[in-house]
Amino acid sequence: MTKAGPASVEFRNVSMRYGSVTAVDNVSFAIEAGRLVTLLGPSGCGKTTTLRMIAGLEIASEGQILIAGRDVTRLSAADRDVSMVFQSYALFPHMSVLENAAYGPTVKGLGKEAAREMAMAKLALVGLKGFEKRYPSELSGGQQQRVAVARALVLEPQVLLFDEPLSNLDAKLRRRVREEIRELQQDLNLTVAYVTHDQEEALAVSDRIIVMSNARIAQEGAPRELYEQPANAFVADFIGDANLIDVAITRVTDGRADVALGPLTVSLPARGLSVGPARIAIRPESLLIGPAADAAGLPGTIRKCAYLGNHLDIMVTTAVGELFVIQYGSREMLPEGSPVSLSFAGSGVTLIPPV
Repeated sequence: MTKAGPASVEFRNVSMRYGSVTAVDNVSFAIEAGRLVTLLGPSGCGKTTTLRMIAGLEIASEGQILIAGRDVTRLSAADRDVSMVFQSYALFPHMSVLENAAYGPTVKGLGKEAAREMAMAKLALVGLKGFEKRYPSELSGGQQQRVAVARALVLEPQVLLFDEPLSNLDAKLRRRVREEIRELQQDLNLTVAYVTHDQEEALAVSDRIIVMSNARIAQEGAPRELYEQPANAFVADFIGDANLIDVAITRVTDGRADVALGPLTVSLPARGLSVGPARIAIRPESLLIGPAADAAGLPGTIRKCAYLGNHLDIMVTTAVGELFVIQYGSREMLPEGSPVSLSFAGSGVTLIPPV
């Protein structure tokens, strides 16, 4: 059985409606072959519906869906070369690990021996050699997750889909399994669409991230681009922490804006904004705390300082409101009421539209 290899995925003005409810609203994007792209957003934003439309488990109300350049909009799930790893893993409890992994090729009539060989190869790939005779109830959550991945990989699909694959795992295991998924995707050159609401997970595994809000795409781009240059307040606040401050742009010259920030005037890339109201998104680690005597900074007073092992969480009261600051590394605790001055790091301070 020769396989075509990884495939691109393209949505062209795709909408999904359930009666009067629009779950996905006029969405267009492309996933390059061999890339891992994450659909990220809060519950109810349309990300899982989008994934299910790639799988063929939902048929789009409008628009076109292409896989490897072929229009699959009206094709059923069985007629698409796509596999999905579900949030619940959906393993058959009465089947062994090997039987679960061999299920796809068996259903397709490939013969018991061929199906077993394909399943054994994929189980070895995900580190489950020697577990073939066990049942799902005898496995840990992480091992069950790997069985689900092996079962999805066994037919070498053109596109592999993950729906919140780590949500049932504890925090330390989540980190390890997401690294395994990323390594597998890169080693096998898989096209992967990955759904999560966890921004750290998305930043860690993705080539690109599509941030969804209210059934639409809020912004898409590389992880660093979304973190350092959010398009709006929703993206700034959803991906990581951000201090959002209302400001006024007083002048724009050669693509740079002079911004009135309390008693300070700061210069930032204008990002297409003009004179008038705007907002600044400031990442907590981009605020630097210095001595109160620093006249070039924004004066403030420590309201709270919490020790979290590898960093301090600090709340500082200023003329523009209360600001959240993170200091990494071994730092002295700052007493409540201490006067300080805040300055800005070279990145993580971004102008965004006022609303």
